[in-house]
Amino acid sequence: MPLYKDNHIKIYNSLSGEKETFKPINEGYVGMYVCGPTVYSNVHLGNVRTFMSFDVIFRYLKHLGYKVRFVRNITDAGHLENDADVGEDRIAKRARLEEIEPMEVVQRYTVDFHNVLNKFNFLPPSIEPTATGHIIEQIEIIKVILEKGLAYEVNGSVYFDVIKYNETKPYGILSKRNLEDLMHNSRDLDGQSDKKNPQDFALWKKAEPLHIMRWPSPWSDGFPGWHLECTAMSTKYLGEQFDIHGGGMDLKFPHHECEIAQAEACNDKAPVNYWMHANMLIMNGKKMAKSTGNFILPTEIFSGDNPHLTKAFSPSVARFFMLQAHYRSILDFTNNGLLASEKGFLRLMDAINALDELTPSSTSTFKIEEWQQKCYDAMNDDFNTPILIANLFEAVKFINQIKEGTATITQDHLTLLKKTVHTFAFDVLGLVNVTESESNIEKLSGAVELLIQLRQEARANKDFATSDKIRDELAIAGIQLNDGKEGTTFTTN
Repeated sequence: MPLYKDNHIKIYNSLSGEKETFKPINEGYVGMYVCGPTVYSNVHLGNVRTFMSFDVIFRYLKHLGYKVRFVRNITDAGHLENDADVGEDRIAKRARLEEIEPMEVVQRYTVDFHNVLNKFNFLPPSIEPTATGHIIEQIEIIKVILEKGLAYEVNGSVYFDVIKYNETKPYGILSKRNLEDLMHNSRDLDGQSDKKNPQDFALWKKAEPLHIMRWPSPWSDGFPGWHLECTAMSTKYLGEQFDIHGGGMDLKFPHHECEIAQAEACNDKAPVNYWMHANMLIMNGKKMAKSTGNFILPTEIFSGDNPHLTKAFSPSVARFFMLQAHYRSILDFTNNGLLASEKGFLRLMDAINALDELTPSSTSTFKIEEWQQKCYDAMNDDFNTPILIANLFEAVKFINQIKEGTATITQDHLTLLKKTVHTFAFDVLGLVNVTESESNIEKLSGAVELLIQLRQEARANKDFATSDKIRDELAIAGIQLNDGKEGTTFTTN
């Protein structure tokens, strides 16, 4: 019998503002959509935190035996700079500044996105569709909304009529915003916009003559609105109604609000049963911002090459740090927090590694079944990873007591303990068993690779004295450099 039969998950639904018992539309199956990145720059840590939250949710649902179709999109067109239907497409702008094709920008930063997530041991989604791969589907949705009189075309652009929609369905239902208040707080249109009302949003934008990314449509050569792509891709792969839609808190309005309006207008039904939002990531108590220097890239965590860090940290330590906060809580990213998490992480891994060395007894002094249920209870309560981690450390304490001879465990309980710890630490939380010695080897490898690069630069500059010094000093330290056709490798003595 699948585990989901006995584990009833409570999910905080942003739509109702309450925890609700999760009941999928089709028993045993879960459809989940998460808004992915706009690939115009390196993925930032706030993105990673959001995607990590849903990676754990995906993992846990799979562990319970659900067949999960997890869709996470790639936004590779249509996302304007200020999210307000004006300005330049973010990808096209980067392409113009770097004098390359937009799809070169997309490829570069999609690869970066995947590389970073792989470092953090993310599971890949079931489907990863792109906005540019679904232009036809977006055009078809626009046609339906126009036919229903809930959109209008002006000068080759198509806009969603929020006020008309609000006559029969509430706009602002997710973000709890009243349309009258939105109208009151909006600035008057300056006469340069084609919109009837400031609250209306673009379904299709006519491309200006110099706009690089454009596609033919019944209205103009142009590009789809940012909000439309998620409606098109989620309904195509998950149906007109599906179970879970996730994303960062910053997407609740206007992005997710517009998604709801589009889907309701097109299909006359609410698209999603459970809306989930991960909270923001701050750094040293302040908002992350490149302009102030209060900023860090994920790769800088692994290298330690950032003024806010005193050392490098492994991806699993960083992952462990983030999961010590609930996904709906604000997380403050600090060097001291990472240092404390590293100690805790290594303590957890040491205890897990010690499981194979424990000697079973005829009795157990630990109520293993009760402890196991507490682990499930934590995850069933809106995926509460901090409580789950606290329960894992309760097991760490018991494992250490067995090693010290102050506690005992039977063979059956030892088997169950090992299985449960491995399940939650590795399968659900997605941690990787990196011991301190392995972590040090990883750091050593990075340092040697840097020295190899410096040696290559010295040789290229005909600075053979420096080149030889690097080789000789490494040899004294027991590290042998091997030059070959494929480059330089190293071995340790």
